[in-house]
Amino acid sequence: MPQTHFPIEALRAQFPALALKDGGQPRIYFDNPAGTQVPQTVIDRTIEAMTAKNANLGGYFATTVAADELVNEAHQAMADFYHARSAREIVFGQNMTTLTLHMSRCLARRFSPGDEIVLSRMDHDANVAPWLLLAEDKGLTVRWMDFDPDTYEFAEDALTRMLSPRTRLVAMGFASNCTGTINDVKRFAAQAHDAGALFYVDAVQLAPHCGIDVQDLGCDFLVASAYKFFGPHQGILWGREELLNETFSYKVRPAGDDLPNKFETGTLSHEGMAGTLGAVEYLARHGNEPGASGKTYEHMSARGAAVHRAFDVFTQWEHHLCNRLIAGLSPVKGLKIRGITSANAVHRRVPTVSFTLDGMRPEALAKEFARKNIFVWSGHNYAVEPVARMGLMEQGGVLRVGLAHYNSEAEVDSFITALDEVISLRN
Repeated sequence: MPQTHFPIEALRAQFPALALKDGGQPRIYFDNPAGTQVPQTVIDRTIEAMTAKNANLGGYFATTVAADELVNEAHQAMADFYHARSAREIVFGQNMTTLTLHMSRCLARRFSPGDEIVLSRMDHDANVAPWLLLAEDKGLTVRWMDFDPDTYEFAEDALTRMLSPRTRLVAMGFASNCTGTINDVKRFAAQAHDAGALFYVDAVQLAPHCGIDVQDLGCDFLVASAYKFFGPHQGILWGREELLNETFSYKVRPAGDDLPNKFETGTLSHEGMAGTLGAVEYLARHGNEPGASGKTYEHMSARGAAVHRAFDVFTQWEHHLCNRLIAGLSPVKGLKIRGITSANAVHRRVPTVSFTLDGMRPEALAKEFARKNIFVWSGHNYAVEPVARMGLMEQGGVLRVGLAHYNSEAEVDSFITALDEVISLRN
C-alpha cells in the first residue's frame, strides 16, 4: 500500500489519548518503545471485565462463569497472535520481566554447575539479569554473544563461536530497544538447537511492529508485553507444550499441574487479559479491512492471519516514517544515529531510533523536548549491555525516539523542527 493511502487520521481517531492536549499543545507520543497508547477497543474490553465479569475463576455463578470464558478467550487470542499450536502454550503474567524471572527459576532444575548459557550484548536487561542471577545461583558459565558496534548487527557466526557441548540455553532479543536492530532469530534458534541448547526469545520490541510465528521461528520460549503492542500492562509467554509439561513449576499446592495453570501463579489480572484480547481484536480488525495486505497466511487461524495482514500494512507505514526521521536527523552536525540508517535496510530494524548529539547530554535533550510536549526517553532505557558496549554509559546513554503506526508525518517533521530549535538556542 503506498504511504499516501495509509488512513492515518481514521486510525488515530481510534486512540483517545492521541487527541489530548496540554495547555493547548498536542501531545506527540514518541515514547512508544516503553509503552504504547491503547485504542478504544482495549478500553471497552477492560471496562467490561471490571463491571460485568469481575470474579475469581472456577465457580458456578454468573460472573465467575463469564470470567472463565474471558480468560479462555484471552489465551486463545494470544495463541492466534503468536501462531501457537494451542492455547495451552500461552502463559499470562505481570510483564515480560516477571515472567522471565519466574521461568528462569523453573528451568533451573535442568542445569548443573559448569553448564553454559549464552547471552546477548544487544539485549534489554530483562533478558540478561534473570539469567545472570540463575548462573550465580547454579554455578553456570556465562558466554556473551557480541554485536558489531559499527553495523549494529550480529555477524553470522556470532553465536556459533560461543556454543559448546556444555551450552544449555541461549537467550536473545528479537529486536533491540536501543539500536532497533531486528535479529535473525530463526537462524540463531536453529544454531542453538544444533548444539542441544534451549532458545529463549524476548520479543517485546518486535511485537508492536511485526507479526510473530513461533512455529516458523523454531524457538522454545518467546515472551512479550501487551502494553508494548497497544494493550494493557500484561505479559504473555509462549512455550512449546511438551517443554512446558516437563518443566518444573514453582506454585502453591492447590494449583493444578495442567497447562498453563501450573505457571500462572496466583490470581491473574483478568482486566489485563481482557485488554490484551482487545488489542488483538484491534489488530485483527485492521487486517480484515479493504486494502489490507494481500497475503492470505492460510496456515494460520483466521484471526492470526488477520493480525499478520494488519502488521504488513502498518510496517510499510512505519518504514516510511522511520526513513523520514533518519533523513531529518542525518544532516545534523555532531549527531550520530546509533543504529542502521540505510533506507534500503529499514526492514532490518524497528522504528526505534536512538542517537547522541555532541555537546548535549540525552537527559537535557529529553527535557527540552518535554517542554514542547514531545515525549521521548533518554539514558540506557534498561539496555545496559548495548549502551555499555557502545561506550555511552558515562555520556548519559542515548536519546531514543520510538515510532508506532499511529504516528504521523507531521509529528516526525515537528520533532526535526524542535531539534533544530534546541540546537539553535544552544549555539
